[in-house]
Amino acid sequence: MSEYKEGSLEAPIRHPIEWEQDNYTDPKELFDELKRVFDVCNGCRRCFNLCDSFPKLFDLIDETPTGDVHDVEEEKLWDVIDNCYLCDICFKTKCPYVPPHEFNIDFPHLMLRAKALKFKQKGANTQEKILSNPEKLGTFIGIPIVAGTVNAINKSKVGRIVAEKTLGIDREAPRPKFYSQSARKKLSSYQKQNKVIQTQSNEPGVVLFVTCYGNKNNPEIVEDTIACYEKNNIPIIFADTEKCCGMPKLELGDIDSVAKAKDANIPELYPWASAGWKIISPIPSCVLMFKQELPLLFPDDEQVSLVSEAFIDPFDYLFQMERAGKLNKDFNTSLGSIFYQVPCHLRVQSIGLKTRDILQLIPETTVTSLEKCSGHDGTYGVKKQYRQSSVKIAKPIIRKIKQGNYDVFTSDCPMAGAQIDSIKDKEISYSHPMSLLRKAYGI
Repeated sequence: MSEYKEGSLEAPIRHPIEWEQDNYTDPKELFDELKRVFDVCNGCRRCFNLCDSFPKLFDLIDETPTGDVHDVEEEKLWDVIDNCYLCDICFKTKCPYVPPHEFNIDFPHLMLRAKALKFKQKGANTQEKILSNPEKLGTFIGIPIVAGTVNAINKSKVGRIVAEKTLGIDREAPRPKFYSQSARKKLSSYQKQNKVIQTQSNEPGVVLFVTCYGNKNNPEIVEDTIACYEKNNIPIIFADTEKCCGMPKLELGDIDSVAKAKDANIPELYPWASAGWKIISPIPSCVLMFKQELPLLFPDDEQVSLVSEAFIDPFDYLFQMERAGKLNKDFNTSLGSIFYQVPCHLRVQSIGLKTRDILQLIPETTVTSLEKCSGHDGTYGVKKQYRQSSVKIAKPIIRKIKQGNYDVFTSDCPMAGAQIDSIKDKEISYSHPMSLLRKAYGI
């Protein structure tokens, strides 16, 4: 038995990701570490119900004559790795062996290391290239005639079948709508006017990182966020330019592309952060990328560190205002009964349920929250090869909706909302929480 260490009771810590070291993608060192960690996971099994990675791992081990991970063919372990979508829930909520425990287990970042090896050896296939580049995809499809055509194809049964056969995008999976009039284009005059006013002000405000999804697929979320912040007299602007945060590339193991995105975004955001401005984003994954992943990938970059400190969840920002007695609570519309799915990439920010707390301030409004994964998880839930697992992961949410009498359901992640919408059989509409807040304000 290993000696007990007092450090195991300390708060979990995350080590920097040593992706630039020569041995990071060394196959032998990687698989030795995979087997070490998988052996510990096999003896614990607390994460059996989080995603498909763990059940597949345990099945592989149980099918060996010895019940030993070392008897599993290494090639079969890729099925475990490919089913990890880096949600971070196992590290943040389940694993008792995370650092500073002597076992030093960080399952998600070990999966990232394996994905980096796979990307280095094989690159990305057509499906992965398309799905991991939402910015480029949105720019092309954002051409008016193209946007209308793609949206029509995505709605048609034939179009969905063709996409499944050619790109491996499951015919039942949700499709985002593409807008030719992006949020940045639509709000360009607002941005110019506001930036002149705010740069002349001595009082720091908020920079809104619009995101690929908010810009091209859900521009109304950007508009709703601006409206709610202006209702609270919060100065809010955009950075001059922005690139995709890099999360889709991270999930692919393409860390070099993440570095390129960082080199584009950080110089734009750093001056605002250094001037005391906070930075928000309507997509939890983008906030997590700047708050957690980039500082761990680039631990010696002081600009990354400062931007990370400036990033905050938009509802957490409003919650801080409420604690300071500054939140505008002049609501004129109740929202009734809300079902709230808490996205994984929001849960792992360890800020509590600030979205729920703000919505519950609205009179005659109740919020029932559920901290369960939607199964969408970036691009995982739309791929044909993972769709069945994706739907299975979302089942607890679907059951909860079916059991309750809710007027609306919400999730901070619009992709999770679309995923739930595509599976549920109950007539209940999805709205982003910022859209609900705007409705409550009546603006």
